[in-house]
Amino acid sequence: MSSASDALTIHQLLGRIVYFHALFIEPELRPSTPSAPGPACCNHATAPGQLSVGELLPDSAWGSLVEVAATLPAHHRPCPKATGACCATCRVASAATAVAAGWAQTECHSYRQADPTESLLRNCGQAAAARLGRVFATQHAAHCPALDQVAVPEALPGTEELPLTGELLALWAEPTATTRHPVTSWLNHCTGLDDVCRVLESRRTGS
Repeated sequence: MSSASDALTIHQLLGRIVYFHALFIEPELRPSTPSAPGPACCNHATAPGQLSVGELLPDSAWGSLVEVAATLPAHHRPCPKATGACCATCRVASAATAVAAGWAQTECHSYRQADPTESLLRNCGQAAAARLGRVFATQHAAHCPALDQVAVPEALPGTEELPLTGELLALWAEPTATTRHPVTSWLNHCTGLDDVCRVLESRRTGS
């Protein structure tokens, strides 16, 4: 994943996360209590050895993912020490977890579905952590032991169930496949989750 075209694709997909979050998710966020910090990152759980946040994330497009995650306090669980010395790959993975879980919860509420199960939120978060984390680790040669233990669950929502979350997980399953195929979907024509909800209803009812 060293070619300029692949790097551009990654930037475009990160930009899509930021755009969709600002357009669809953030306006619908409910007040929430910040969650407790998650497990210590690789550089704080053991002797430091992984590439750090301070080395890789400043002025990087990946920093935008961390900024999006910070708006999701109910899901964002960074390392308890959360400093520039943290493992950069762990930070990206924890941010991806928060984004996918936060999007899934917001979509479920907005489409007037039942509250999402803990299993759904956990599966979405784990899938995002594994997929985005591995892309980041490959791009920067920044593998870490924690990432190797994150598996992609089999039961994931599709784009007809949770369009934003489903598209996010699908695109990052094989991001370089979009290198010569710009991302186009019916979501590009929506201006808010109300629009998304209307499209979903019309598809389900055939009206």
